[in-house]
Amino acid sequence: MKRVALWLLAEVGEGNEFTKEQMRAAFPGVSQIDRRMRDLRSFDWRIDTNREDPLLTSAQQRFVTRGQPVWEKGMPSRSKSAPAIGAVRRREVISGDSNMCRSCGITPGQFYVGTFEGAQLDIARREVVLPGGVSEVQLVTECNRCRVGAKELAADLSAVIERAGALSPDERELLAGWVDADERTFSTAERVWAEYRALPADARATLREFLGLA
Repeated sequence: MKRVALWLLAEVGEGNEFTKEQMRAAFPGVSQIDRRMRDLRSFDWRIDTNREDPLLTSAQQRFVTRGQPVWEKGMPSRSKSAPAIGAVRRREVISGDSNMCRSCGITPGQFYVGTFEGAQLDIARREVVLPGGVSEVQLVTECNRCRVGAKELAADLSAVIERAGALSPDERELLAGWVDADERTFSTAERVWAEYRALPADARATLREFLGLA
């Protein structure tokens, strides 16, 4: 694992792609070299596959950022990693999340807006702050795009409950309806607003002109 880390830094470089074949050629005769590379993720090394980065092919991986200096004296050879999520548990989580990404609402195979890229669902571990301040890691369904962008997020359940409790009776009834249906229908104006927020600055300025706000 330490040799793989140094090879990534010296030969690949952060932000660059590499293939398993290139890595195996660099370490001839070393068994389970793929596993040694994957072990680096437990030490905060980010190495993406095409599941995290749609621009990659199935044969490519990208060395995104280095993590802990595993080659230094005193560093453990292994890190305690979270247990693997089995297939049965994975299906349970996705089914319990209504078979959609809980961050953006996209469903499997649905195209992202403006692309021909179909969404893939996977399981993410999310830190949740419970009432009383205790934190625990819970499983949540996210698409390949949201899973990459939300790795460091934590959910504060106490804050959500507090804000729900501060709603007026009418607002709480409206919220209860959304929660019960596990769905909220957005108006056209609300969808346009969400799309506007995602536009670059120049494009936002053009819409402002169109609306007579410039």
